Amino acid sequence: MSAPSSTRRTRAHDGSAVAIATSVMNVATYGFTMLAARIIGPSEYGAFVACLNLLVILQVVALGLQATAARRIAVDLGNVATIEGAILRTTTRVSVAVGALLLVLVPAVDALLNLDSLTTAAVVAVAAVPLTLAGGQAGILQGERRWGALALFYVAGGVPRLVVGTAIILWRPDATSAILGVGIGYLFPLVVGWWALRHRRTPESVAAEHSARSLLVESAHNAQVLFAYFALSSVDIMIARQVLDDHDAGLYASGLIMAKVMLFLPQFVVIVAFPDMATPTSRRRALVRSLLLVAALGVVMVVAARVLSGLAMVFVGGAEFGEVEDLLWVFAFLGTLLAMLQLQVYAVLARQGRRTVVLVWAALAVVVALGLRTDSVIGLVSVVVAVDAVLLSVLTVASLRLAREPEPDPATG
Repeated sequence: MSAPSSTRRTRAHDGSAVAIATSVMNVATYGFTMLAARIIGPSEYGAFVACLNLLVILQVVALGLQATAARRIAVDLGNVATIEGAILRTTTRVSVAVGALLLVLVPAVDALLNLDSLTTAAVVAVAAVPLTLAGGQAGILQGERRWGALALFYVAGGVPRLVVGTAIILWRPDATSAILGVGIGYLFPLVVGWWALRHRRTPESVAAEHSARSLLVESAHNAQVLFAYFALSSVDIMIARQVLDDHDAGLYASGLIMAKVMLFLPQFVVIVAFPDMATPTSRRRALVRSLLLVAALGVVMVVAARVLSGLAMVFVGGAEFGEVEDLLWVFAFLGTLLAMLQLQVYAVLARQGRRTVVLVWAALAVVVALGLRTDSVIGLVSVVVAVDAVLLSVLTVASLRLAREPEPDPATG
C-alpha cells in the first residue's frame, strides 16, 4: 500500500529542511577554510589544515555515538527516555576521555603535526570535547526524527564558525586562532541540542540492553566501520603524493574537489534515511529509495561536469589546473560512488552487521596495492573508481538480501 500523499509531502519537507541545513553548513565550513587560507597565509594555513584533519579523524567517535543513538531510538521507541539518558551520560564520559587523552598527548600531537606550538595542540584537544558531545545530541534528534531541530543543529555547526572564526583570525591571523574559531564553533550546536532536549522525560522502564557498556561497544564498532570508510575515501590523495609528481598530484587533488562536492551534496539523504534503514519493516524500501535518489543526483552532476566542464573548473582551481578538465566527469562519478557507498556503510551500521565491514577494509587494501602501481592521474582515478564500483555492487547485493530478513543476525551482517 502506498503512503498517503500527506505523509509523502511531510517526508519531502523533512528531507528538504535537512538538505538545506547541511548545504548551509558545508558552504559555511568551506567558506571559513578558504578565508583562513587567504588571511593567515600559507605557512600557518598548513598547520591549521593539519589540525583540522586530525579533528576530522576524531569525528568518527562522534559519528559512532550518533549512529548508536539514532539506531537504538529508531528500533526501540518504547524506551526512548532510557536511551536518551544513557546516550547523554555515555557521550559526556567519552568526550571528556577523548579531551583528556589528547591533552596528555599534546607534545606528541605537536611533534606529529609539526606545529611548533603546544598551545595549538592544546586547543585541538579542548575542541575535541564539544565535537564529540555533539554526536550524542545529533543522534537522539535523528533517531526521534526531529528534523526541524536537527536542521537548526546543522546550521549552527557551520554559520557561527564562519562568523566567529573569521572575526578571530582577523584579530589574530595564525593557526591557533583559526583552530580556536573552529572549537568555539562547535559550541553552538551544543546549545541547540541542549535547548531541543531540555525537557528530560522519565524513563518508561529499566532496559538492561541499553547499558553504558553496550552503548560503548556498539559505538566503538560504528566508529571502526566509519573509519574504514573514511580511509577508503581519502587514501587516494595520499597515494597520489607517492606515485605522481607534484604537478600531477596537484591535478588529482583538484579533481577530488569535484568528487567531494558530489559526496557531500546528498549527505541529507543518509541522515533522513538512517532511522528507517534501522527499522526492520522499512529498511529495504528506505535503502532502495535512497540509493536511487543519490544515483539520480549523481547522473545530473556527471552530465553537468561533462557539459559544463569549463564552468566547473572555476570551483576546482581555475585555468592553472586546466589539464584535469576532461576528467572532471570521472571525478564526479567517483563522488557518486562514494556517496552511494556511504549509504551502504550506514545500512551496515543500521543492521549492526559485523562481517560486511571486512569488505571495506579489503577494498582499501586493494586500492593501495593497485594504486601504488599507477603513474598517471587517469590511471589512479580509474583504479579507485573500479574498486569502489565493485565494492558498491557487492554491498548492495548483500544489503538487499539481508534487508528481507526482519531480524538479521549481527554476527553475519
